[in-house]
Amino acid sequence: MSTNLTNTATTATGLILAIDLGKFKSVACTYDRAAAQAHFDTLTTCRHELTKLFDRHRPAVVVIEACTLAGWVHDLCAERGVACKVANTASEAWKFKHTKRKTDKDDALRLAQLEALGQLPIVTIPPHQTRQWRSLIAYRQTLVGRRVAVQNRLRALLVGQGLPAPRGHRAWTELGLQGIAEHARPLADCGPDELWRGLLDLALTELRQARELLDQAEAKLDALAKEDAAVQLLETIPGVGPRTAEAVAAYLPDPQRFASGKQVSAYAGLVPRQYQSGETDRRGRITKRGPALLRKLLVECAWVMLRYNSWARAVYQRLSRGKARKKQAIVALARKLLVRCWAMLRDGTPWRAEAAPAEVGA
Repeated sequence: MSTNLTNTATTATGLILAIDLGKFKSVACTYDRAAAQAHFDTLTTCRHELTKLFDRHRPAVVVIEACTLAGWVHDLCAERGVACKVANTASEAWKFKHTKRKTDKDDALRLAQLEALGQLPIVTIPPHQTRQWRSLIAYRQTLVGRRVAVQNRLRALLVGQGLPAPRGHRAWTELGLQGIAEHARPLADCGPDELWRGLLDLALTELRQARELLDQAEAKLDALAKEDAAVQLLETIPGVGPRTAEAVAAYLPDPQRFASGKQVSAYAGLVPRQYQSGETDRRGRITKRGPALLRKLLVECAWVMLRYNSWARAVYQRLSRGKARKKQAIVALARKLLVRCWAMLRDGTPWRAEAAPAEVGA
């Protein structure tokens, strides 16, 4: 009896458990490497059901896709002492361009087979604390977008009634909002011909709520930034504020895992696409892979740095070639900024100004 149990345990250690995660239901594929046989289970996506699945099969490795659910599943595997690999679904090995059928079982089986062949493209899952930090940064950016959307709605309501549209940053100060509120009225008190006044009142209420939530999010982010040495280091760069510094620090928590600046640029999606066939070899637009929020903040910061950073101005003037390549030059500057930020985090050194690059044709 003990011999059978030993043999069963030995066989189980070679199992691959591939899970196609869904918001409500998930499909698990238990794959035997030696026999190349697969068994499928459908389960509810929750910690309790996954824990029972791990205890029942005791796999050697769990394979999942990179998605919103991957973080807590990866943490659960660590708690249970099970190795976990997260597949990079943006890789070329994970394309279904010519597949006639694509189901959850197919996805789970493909994960298991790629792992068995040693061809599974994987991504790194950051620690739980870093993921929470990223979520707060992303939520703050969502609140900024909501605030801008409400401001545009207020402008549209006023312009639609032949009134002057709010202009400049002073229009959104408390004094400016009081001037807009003079045209507003509670929606319940508005007649059929003055509903726009009620809509104006609702928009003003929404704007104040968004601003209050934004203040709370930024206050917490500022508190976290004061305790983070990486953010303090990146803020030594002229023109880089706390929002950009915290985003770079959050998305590059372990700078040592990148071997070169090219890898960092590719991670952020700031490298050009390459089209090569025979004698043809040309480069296109940037890949836009990786964290979109990081790219957005870096590009915005690059525009601001032109005012405060002599190194950034010199790089921009060299790359822009006058007025023809402004946007391309800014994207290139954002990439160079990211590489320098990575080097600062890797070496633990503050910003050092460099000599301005030679002008084209000089």
